[in-house]
Amino acid sequence: MSSGVRASPDQVSLGVLVAAVDRDVIDAAVAACGVEARRSDGKLPPHVVTYLTMALCLFPDDDYEEVATKVTGSLSRFGCWNASWTVPTASGITQARKRLGPKVMAEVFEGVAQAVATSDTRGAWLRGWRLLAIDGFEVDLPDTPGNAAEFGYAGSGKHRSAFPKARVVALAECGTHAFLAAQVGAYETGEQTLAQRLYPRLLADELLTADRNFYSWAAWDTAAATGAALLWRAPTQLALPVVRVLPDGTYLTVLISPKVRGAGRRRQILAAAEAGHDIHPDEAHQVRVVEYDVPDREGNGTGELIVLLTSITDPADAAADELAAAYHQRWEEENANDQLTTHLRGPGKILRSRLPELVHQEIWAWLTVHYALSVLITRAAEAADLDPDRISYSRVLRITRRTATGTASFPPLRTGLTHCQRSWPTSSTNPSHHDGTGPAHAQ
Repeated sequence: MSSGVRASPDQVSLGVLVAAVDRDVIDAAVAACGVEARRSDGKLPPHVVTYLTMALCLFPDDDYEEVATKVTGSLSRFGCWNASWTVPTASGITQARKRLGPKVMAEVFEGVAQAVATSDTRGAWLRGWRLLAIDGFEVDLPDTPGNAAEFGYAGSGKHRSAFPKARVVALAECGTHAFLAAQVGAYETGEQTLAQRLYPRLLADELLTADRNFYSWAAWDTAAATGAALLWRAPTQLALPVVRVLPDGTYLTVLISPKVRGAGRRRQILAAAEAGHDIHPDEAHQVRVVEYDVPDREGNGTGELIVLLTSITDPADAAADELAAAYHQRWEEENANDQLTTHLRGPGKILRSRLPELVHQEIWAWLTVHYALSVLITRAAEAADLDPDRISYSRVLRITRRTATGTASFPPLRTGLTHCQRSWPTSSTNPSHHDGTGPAHAQ
């Protein structure tokens, strides 16, 4: 990400960060998970623990009590907490997190994670399609028996990883780097398996880009069934017979289901496609192939051939050069992963949580905080008529951490104090990526 343009503090304020995680969403998540407070006078009711868990992700270098001190100090100055309130102990916070459980933060993420890019967001669109990418990353966890049993290690024997690892696969907006949906699983659960659970979340106005590691017939079939446009890199060994060459140099081919085993039936499907006849989607998909070379960095003429598959079969709907440029935007999710794992969490650091249920909780809080920061960056970029890539993520993160200890911190709303009122815009729950199946919990 370029650091040539800096976001100033007046462009990015924590009030907007809090607006991205509205109290109503938290209350709904708490109610849905059945973890409402048992005592009305408890100092750590569920909504406070939820904001505190996000604050723990915002300040990964500080211990529980230090983070609580930073946040509650600003709450006191803001007039949102009783003056007799004292900072809870680390054990008190741990117990409160256990009471909150593993599912509330997943519900909160589901409630806030909606499309961020607007028509004014640069780099977020291909004509009328919102550009998305799918990718995965790994998360190092404390080496405890519970985490090892739940998530497992990478490798084995002498080559086993030092820490247990969770695997996360997520859908992200290319232009804003905002994660819109995710799946969390054990390390041995492959990226394709987790991704298969995300494809039904796609919408018809979205274009999903994916690297060749995500391709399979089942994956393409599931994603295509949503009506979303697809732009995936083809695996090296995938057979792509030429059905018809198009005027722009691209060509049509058919992807045939591996369930169609007979060579004769495969020839019939190919012949039908060549004749312009419809082919049954249970057996095959007609797609367009875009091929282009990427020059090598050394300039020795050994450039790489990129082969893309797209469901956009008409060149009038998207030209070959547009599709190549759109696929390049897939790397924006790599930036999002880097923001999450290197900048927000810190390079080489493991999560805090020593219990599996708290690992799930922390990962979803981590994704939620990143989403909120992505909103901040996008709105600042739009105000300055810039691509969000031009806003320094590191600087925005530093500004947010500073303001989190000021008067615009995570406030526990509806505390009964009449002078503590909501002064920021509310955010609605996400209609785009709710499909009635509930949040993407770890399997």
